[in-house]
Amino acid sequence: MPVKNGSQYVERINSSLPDVRIAGERLTGAISEHQAFKGVMATQAAMYDMQHDERWQASLCYSSPLSSEPVGLSFLQPKTKRDLAARRKMMQVWAEAHHGFLGRAPDYMNTAVMAFAAAARLLEEDNPQFAENLQHYYEYCRENDITLSHVFIQPKAARFPPSLARLIEEPAAARVTDKNKDGIVVCGAFLMDTQGVTSDEIFVYPAPFFSESSQDSPYAFAFAVPSRHPGVRFVCRESFVGGDSAYNYPLSSRYDEMDTLVIFDHALIPWNRVFICGNESMLSRLFDGSHFHTHAGMQIMCKNIAKTEFVLGTLEMLIETSGLQGYGQIVEKVTEVIVALETLKALQLAAEKGAALDRWGSMLPDRKPLLAANVYFPQIYPRLVEIVQLIGASSLIMIPDEKDFDTDLDDSLNLYLKGIGLNGKANVQLSRLAWDLSVSAFGGRQTVYERFFFGNVHTVSSRLYNGYEHGRELLMKRVQHFLS
Repeated sequence: MPVKNGSQYVERINSSLPDVRIAGERLTGAISEHQAFKGVMATQAAMYDMQHDERWQASLCYSSPLSSEPVGLSFLQPKTKRDLAARRKMMQVWAEAHHGFLGRAPDYMNTAVMAFAAAARLLEEDNPQFAENLQHYYEYCRENDITLSHVFIQPKAARFPPSLARLIEEPAAARVTDKNKDGIVVCGAFLMDTQGVTSDEIFVYPAPFFSESSQDSPYAFAFAVPSRHPGVRFVCRESFVGGDSAYNYPLSSRYDEMDTLVIFDHALIPWNRVFICGNESMLSRLFDGSHFHTHAGMQIMCKNIAKTEFVLGTLEMLIETSGLQGYGQIVEKVTEVIVALETLKALQLAAEKGAALDRWGSMLPDRKPLLAANVYFPQIYPRLVEIVQLIGASSLIMIPDEKDFDTDLDDSLNLYLKGIGLNGKANVQLSRLAWDLSVSAFGGRQTVYERFFFGNVHTVSSRLYNGYEHGRELLMKRVQHFLS
């Protein structure tokens, strides 16, 4: 089928009926009706509707090489710089639709599964069937516009080294407990599956484990299954949706992506959905060889630019309605945001301009600017949030409820809480936006999420340092030549 629309997305998720636990209860009824999920589902439904809107379809879709039907452009393996630019424009359109607040918008995993499938020939060394499985799965996702979530990380208890793991009676690491003619049996848990409940399928790819042998390791596997798959259970964190009111909770009511712990309880994974099994070295080789971080980095860059633009727009409104334009310390703070925005745009441009074909025939962006951005944005985003707090000040605290303006205090509130060009109700609405961005539970989760988006500071720094090896060597030789 061609690209789906919003109602088809909602209908698919509602009909899937996965095993979801939230606030101590098992979720029953339509997922799209539950307060924790309906906002983000409505947002993504609107994004899928854009694929059928004549204003956007040419920017969001391309013709399937199998059916000639329109399919999502984020599934496209870019083979030219023109393809790369088209993918970037598509991702910008969706990023601006959610203003960068969806860390796991559908185009993220569309890009990931494309990258893995492009490098599927690597798997032929291990098992030709696994390579074929991955390529077929990519085509299945593309042709059916599958919404994917993913898990890479296991709970801390699962990451103990072997010397400590032996002290634990029941191993916590996810593992293959059996193999039979039908598939592999998997037990264990993963975090964090962002949007697992609001996606069609889940792509499971654990990081390499502390195995004593890479030969037939029970901890080495990769596969994908529907979210409703038997033996799969989702345990949700507390919802950060404050309420249904878009006035009171302008961001969380639209963009709160639920994070879940995913438990595999003797889940039987069919062989045709298995991509790696037992070969631990292949986990690293496919991850690195597919250039996952580079391809996904372009999608992330679009998200981060849109998010920074939204922060800047919010700050400008706060400044204008408070009459703070002439204050030097205010201007100084806002220029930090402008510098961040222009830095991200420059890194994006450099990555695209420096693109070159890789061994799989993909037009691969220059990874160095993207790796630099992966280090830079987690560092700068908490500062952007702090600037919102510093400029918003007391207006982030004195935020009456929308219902207060429907009482006999309406005239007083509009008088005493007004801003320049805004009555009290409109000014409080702006303050509530800044609060949801920088103070609320939703805003706090966004800040922590950005800090660890592509790994902790050591991981992303090491990735950049090691990825810059050639450049470092050239510069060192230049200095050595100078000294000689």
